[in-house]
Amino acid sequence: MHFGRLRALIVKEFIQVMRDKLTLAMLIFMPVAQLLIFGFAINTDVKHLQTAIFDQSRTQESREMIESFTASNYFDIKLYAGNIKEVNRAVESGAAKVGLIIPPDYAQKIKSGREAAIQVIIDATDNMSASSAMAAAQTIGMLKSQEILGDKFRRMGFEIPAQAVDIRIRPWYNPDFITSWYLVPGIMGLLLTITLIAMMAMAIVRESEQGTLEQLLVTPMRTWELLLSKILPYIIVGYIQVIVSIIVGMAVFKMPFLGSKILFFVLTFFYVVANLSLGIMISTFSQNQMQALQLSIFLILPSVLLSGFVFPTEAMPSGFRYLGECIPITYYIRLSRQIILKGGGFEFVWKDTLALCVYIAVMFSSSIVMFKKRFVP
Repeated sequence: MHFGRLRALIVKEFIQVMRDKLTLAMLIFMPVAQLLIFGFAINTDVKHLQTAIFDQSRTQESREMIESFTASNYFDIKLYAGNIKEVNRAVESGAAKVGLIIPPDYAQKIKSGREAAIQVIIDATDNMSASSAMAAAQTIGMLKSQEILGDKFRRMGFEIPAQAVDIRIRPWYNPDFITSWYLVPGIMGLLLTITLIAMMAMAIVRESEQGTLEQLLVTPMRTWELLLSKILPYIIVGYIQVIVSIIVGMAVFKMPFLGSKILFFVLTFFYVVANLSLGIMISTFSQNQMQALQLSIFLILPSVLLSGFVFPTEAMPSGFRYLGECIPITYYIRLSRQIILKGGGFEFVWKDTLALCVYIAVMFSSSIVMFKKRFVP
């Protein structure tokens, strides 16, 4: 072997890589960013769950029970409801993950030494949040029972029940905690992110490398028309992926589809265009296809970790939650779970839809400006 020539080629290639500013930045920034995300944002112990409370007892005993829930740091009171419908509405809309309903005879039963039941409604579309809420509620009920079943009741001569407070858990939408139901909507969003961003970015850079993009730029077409012509085929590709995912989820995993399919596919359009707009933006920063692929891959891990796909956003520090709000998949996962698993209508997902529309407006217009700056002579 010609070790000298081989060594020279290795050194030459290494120098070429290190001279590439974007590649060098990715080599340094990517591991730092990903480690920070893993270290600070990922927490499987979900706390501060938004909670709606309907206290029908309104007594010292019921207030002490509510304080036990809030003191655990697992439940943050979002709403004091005036009736059960308000609690149901809050859980259904996603404004609250947990609903706590205290009956009107709660204090009376506690004072008389009888078992008092409290209903805890949990949004089980998010398995990890639901599991944490269930475990915390059951622990609080057990500790409260031990507190009540003390010497005071024995001295008063009451018959002591086996349990003073009965926490009755009601998991909604996914009562059996089937993981695949929870993951399928997120996987759909992740697939679209992985494929569409990378394909769009690499397609434009590839045409630039081959010289065909310059030929298109000299035609009478406007820049936005040219980009629109590039986007349309990939919209079809995105819909094919979504349809296949839905079919597999329903046929193989028996996932229910409770909402409007028409509404779901209409709103999917905004998410697909958002990803393609981001792909165009990446192409304006990439000198070659390898750089376009590297930048696309860099976005995948934050899409998995910060979007609520696997790890609930409630468990993240506020800074990382705000960072997750900058990623379009965050909104798509919320609206797809709302429509598919909860059967929610547009009134429950309009905010996420509006966020995607704003993202498209900003990203697509910015992409046009950057595209002209980079490719148009």
